Amino acid sequence: MAWHDGTVTAPLTPPHQPGPHDPWQAPPSGSHLAPPVGDPDDPDTATELRQAAVVLVLVALAGVALGLLWLWLAPRVPLISDDTAVFLENSEGEEAIGADGTFVLLAIGFGALSAAAVFWRLRRGGVFVVVGLALGGLLASLLAWRVGIWLGPSSDVVGRAREAGQGVTFDAPLELHAVWAAVLAWPFAAMGIHLLLTAAFGPRDVEPDWSGYSGYGEYYGGPVQGPLAGPSAGPGAGPSAGPGGGAA
Repeated sequence: MAWHDGTVTAPLTPPHQPGPHDPWQAPPSGSHLAPPVGDPDDPDTATELRQAAVVLVLVALAGVALGLLWLWLAPRVPLISDDTAVFLENSEGEEAIGADGTFVLLAIGFGALSAAAVFWRLRRGGVFVVVGLALGGLLASLLAWRVGIWLGPSSDVVGRAREAGQGVTFDAPLELHAVWAAVLAWPFAAMGIHLLLTAAFGPRDVEPDWSGYSGYGEYYGGPVQGPLAGPSAGPGAGPSAGPGGGAA
């Protein structure tokens, strides 16, 4: 401040000059935020869609093996005929329920094997791959059901009874009584096993790299430990000046 011809003049200061600790000032040169570090093995969407399509086709084709095993292992339902009708040879037998149970147990086993094979090959749990695994298991179960019926005993019970003759036992057609409960066993088992394997042995997320923030701590005079606080009075700060130049 200077006196000149009875007037008081003050030195001009450039407007909007940031202070030495202005939180909104641009960071010093050479300091920048570290880019997010990702896993280089992560497939892109197109690659994951191709993998899901391959998984769907291979798992669906495995339904042929399930159908053949079901045809081989399922218990047969014996029938017998007379001159008027066809009857169950053992009306209290559980062979019909056994056919459904055999299919469900085999489907669960195939679901677990397919999930383990997919996880071993791809080593991660992408959404598209899991969807392909589930849809492939559903198609495989439907294919196995139809294969067992096509290759099993004929559904023409009357014709087979005539061929067998009166009082001769023959096998009933292979059937599933609880169709949807049986065909959903494979996809549900596959998704569950794949989820467990991914949670137990899948790759972990990479921790973010915070080294890029070190420049900010040095610039502001210390490490940044939380959100920037507003200006506060220090230990040696005096009372603020009021409008009249006195203490407020």
